[in-house]
Amino acid sequence: MPQLRLALNQIDSRVGDLAGNTETILSRTRHCAERGAHLVAFPEMVLTGYPVEDLALRSSFVEASRAALRSLAARLAEEGFGELPVIVGYLDRSETAQPRFGQPAGAPQNAGAVLYGGEVALTYAKHHLPNYGVFDEFRYFVPGDTMPVVRVHGVDVALAICEDLWQDGGRVPAARSARAGLLLSINASPYERDKDDTRLELVRKRAQEAGCTTAYLAMIGGQDELVFDGDSIVVDRDGEVVARGPQFAEECLILDLDLPAAAPAAPTGVVDDGLRIERLVLSEEPLPAYEPQRTGGYAERLDDDDEVYSALVTGLRAYVRKNGFRSVLIGLSGGIDSALVASIACDAVGAENVYGVSMPSKYSSEHSKGDAAELARRTGLNFRTVAIEPMFDAYMGSLGLSGLAEENLQSRLRGTLLMAISNQEGHIVLAPGNKSELAVGYSTLYGDSVGAYGPIKDVYKTSIFRLARWRNRAAEERGETPPIPESSISKPPSAELRPGQVDTDSLPDYPVLDAILERYVDRDEGADAIVAAGFDRELVTKTLRMVDTAEYKRRQYPPGTKISPKGFGKDRRLPITNGWRETA
Repeated sequence: MPQLRLALNQIDSRVGDLAGNTETILSRTRHCAERGAHLVAFPEMVLTGYPVEDLALRSSFVEASRAALRSLAARLAEEGFGELPVIVGYLDRSETAQPRFGQPAGAPQNAGAVLYGGEVALTYAKHHLPNYGVFDEFRYFVPGDTMPVVRVHGVDVALAICEDLWQDGGRVPAARSARAGLLLSINASPYERDKDDTRLELVRKRAQEAGCTTAYLAMIGGQDELVFDGDSIVVDRDGEVVARGPQFAEECLILDLDLPAAAPAAPTGVVDDGLRIERLVLSEEPLPAYEPQRTGGYAERLDDDDEVYSALVTGLRAYVRKNGFRSVLIGLSGGIDSALVASIACDAVGAENVYGVSMPSKYSSEHSKGDAAELARRTGLNFRTVAIEPMFDAYMGSLGLSGLAEENLQSRLRGTLLMAISNQEGHIVLAPGNKSELAVGYSTLYGDSVGAYGPIKDVYKTSIFRLARWRNRAAEERGETPPIPESSISKPPSAELRPGQVDTDSLPDYPVLDAILERYVDRDEGADAIVAAGFDRELVTKTLRMVDTAEYKRRQYPPGTKISPKGFGKDRRLPITNGWRETA
């Protein structure tokens, strides 16, 4: 059987940074060539970054992407890699699509290209366009209608892009019809909890359907709310794992494969889903036999809490670095939410770049002030205390507020103080709100909701406690100081805006609340279905009403890392002005 050394570059890229992404591709190709690769691949839309959103509708950006692709092909040849096929994802446009109602102007395409001999030797576009969750690809792209097959050293390699594997039909059965020896899919599939298990089973299934070895190359890094976890996978035609890349880490996965020789009379014409086989022969003859050096590997899997925590760190790090910030600012209350955000921030950008501010009022307990200082001592972050009581007294003397207005004033003073420090010193403010609070509106607009990024906005409160315990346990196992004070984890959650206040004054116990929210927010279950699952009817009605009436607050909350199948934002789009209420 012919041999082929495949190089899968599981890397990050930055949306819109065509020059920077080009340099990364060149550098990585150079590395692959030095390791003897015969075919090099990069992720979906790596040249432009992903997702480009409405940039796809700008003809200037589409043309810049096409020009950058041609320039990349020429530079690869100039550096001596002209005979090394390189597969790159980029933004293209259809040359044949006719303008019609409901189709994006300019017919942009989520495309891939084979670069060879200093030229763009072959292009193809994603056939299946996802239109669910965070994906709006029907808004941005027109589908491809070919089944690209490139012959490399006597092996026919079928090419696909991400959703082409996730949907039934299309390029997977077409690869079997084309008698491909390898199906290679380039992807930018965002992270969700437990998606790694789903992804593995998917790739196994598709390899069996395609009847050939299947390589699933994934992106890593972060883009706004989205995180990409890598976890590239190669399986043989029977679905057995040949190699699997690490999670949340860049990797050049190189492996030697024994693959079937291309069929002497390879099929042509139109096959499954109306796809037209488009063949490109780069090298007809197999390589002389060689001793395989790289037979793959299986990167260690992260446990569930490690995986989620790593996603939160990756998302924050990407947002800070890609937007040109150097440091972050956090209001430290001594509570569990700000403590976990601080720990994530220290792991993401380094404790020396994390600035914490304790802003006590007359209602702040001594243990909360002490916990904030202890967190700073444990992590090594920069710490200061600025009391808000003088500011609070000045406002109260002028306005004479009481009740909720008095409570919210404290939060808004803290938000103003944080933004003032941010403007003065150049830090980016992190909002500490969690998904439970955002769901029911348990936050103060222009107070604890201020910030440029919300690292834990898609994490329910019960998971906050679990992640904090996991992070401390992981530190102990490494012989390090646990970053989060135990009392921040063990004490009852409280906003401390009035004497003796605790969260359960206003909310159900978090395990019950989160179970209801998970059904209503994440699964879109109605009141009757939630009650039928065993929850108190009155409690369900009250909780759902809080969720529905807090939509306007969520719209004003900053972006934050998405880890669930349905995060607040692109995943869940409900009208603010809305007369429908779930009734029981």
